[in-house]
Amino acid sequence: GDDSFSTFFSETGAGKHVPRAVFVDLEPTVCDEVRTGTYRQLYHPEQIISGKEDAANNYARGHYTIGKEVVDLVLDRVRKLADACTGLQGFMVFNAVGGGTGSGLGSLLLERLSVDYGRKSKLGFTIYPSPLVSSAVVEPYNSVLSTHSLLEHTDVAVMLDNEAIYDICRRLLDIERPSYTNLNRLIAQVISSLTTSLRFDGSLNVDITEFQTNLVPYPRIHFMLSSYAPVISAEKAYHEQLSVAEITNSAFEPTSMMAKCDPRHGKYMATCLMYRGDVVPKDVNAAVATIKTKRTIQFVDWCPTGFKCGINYQPPSVVPGGDLARVQRAVCMISNTSAIAEVFSRIDHKFDLMYAKRAFVHWYVGEGMEEGEFSEAREDLAALEKDYEEV
Repeated sequence: GDDSFSTFFSETGAGKHVPRAVFVDLEPTVCDEVRTGTYRQLYHPEQIISGKEDAANNYARGHYTIGKEVVDLVLDRVRKLADACTGLQGFMVFNAVGGGTGSGLGSLLLERLSVDYGRKSKLGFTIYPSPLVSSAVVEPYNSVLSTHSLLEHTDVAVMLDNEAIYDICRRLLDIERPSYTNLNRLIAQVISSLTTSLRFDGSLNVDITEFQTNLVPYPRIHFMLSSYAPVISAEKAYHEQLSVAEITNSAFEPTSMMAKCDPRHGKYMATCLMYRGDVVPKDVNAAVATIKTKRTIQFVDWCPTGFKCGINYQPPSVVPGGDLARVQRAVCMISNTSAIAEVFSRIDHKFDLMYAKRAFVHWYVGEGMEEGEFSEAREDLAALEKDYEEV
C-alpha cells in the first residue's frame, strides 16, 4: 500500500486519518468555521486553538500581551504531533503578516519553534500586504516587525499577496469578486504541488531540504516568488489542453506571479519547477531550454544553470466544485529572484511615512513593546534590501 500520505496525516486506531496540523487564532470566528464546516470531522478538536479576544491589528498584542497566553498551549499541541512522527523533517507555517495575530503570534511561534526544535527546517507561506488592497492602516508596521523574525527563523519563505491572487482569479477564472475561499484554493494548489514529492513517489522527486539547498544561496536571501499554471476554469478547459512548453512559459509570465512584483526588474538566482501529471523529462528539458533563450528572463552570472526540475506523475487534483478545472498536467514554479525586494521596499516606504511621525506607535508601546524594536526591525530590512541589490 501507498503510505506516503502519512507524512501529513496520522492514522487513528479506528482507521481515521487526522491531519498533522494545528490551527491557531486569537479570536474564535475563523476557527469556529473550521469546527462547524464541511471538514469538521477531519480535525482533532484539540488541534484547533482559539482565544477570546483578537490582537486588534497590533503586532505587540499578538507577540506579547495576548499571544504569550496561548503560545505554550500551542507548543504543547505541536509537541504531541511531533512526538507522533517517526522522523520529523520540519514545519510548515502559514500566516499573514498584515494583522496582529499572524504577524505577532506568528513570529512568536517561529521563535519558540527554533528554541524547541533547533535546526529542524521551517518553511513559511506568508501573505504580505498588497500594494492597493489594505485591511488595516498599520499593516506596514506589523509586516516589518514580523519580517524581522521571518529573516531569522524561517529557512525558506514563500511570499504571497492577496492582490496578486485576486488579479489571477479575476483575469483567468473570470470571478468578478473573488472571496478568500477562491484565493485560498489557488494558494492550496501551489502548496499541494510543493509537497507532492513528500506525498507520492515520482521519478524526479524533490524533498523539502533539497528545495532549500537549491533555492537559498545565502541564508538571508530566502524569500521566494511563486507561480502556478495553468490557472484555467472548468468551462475553458473543456476545449483546450496545454502542452508542457505552454504551461512553462505561462509560469514565467509576470501576471502569473502570486506576489505583486515584476521578475523582469530583477535577476533570477534559482528556480524550482515542479511538474505534475502527464509530463516527460524530454519535454521539460525542451521547455527550459526555450526559457533560457528568452531575453526577459535573466539569471545572475554566478548561477548559470539555475533550474531544478521535479516531475510527479500524479495529476493535479482539484477541490470538488471548486473554480479550477481538472487538467492533465500543471507546473508550480518557486523562484528566488532579486525582484522580490520590490515587495519589501514598498512596505518599508509606507513604514517610513508613518514612523517619521511616530503615528500609531503608542498602541504598540502600550502593549509592552519598546520603540527600539521598530528601528531595529526597520534597519534589518534596510540591510535585506541592500543584500538583494548586491546579489
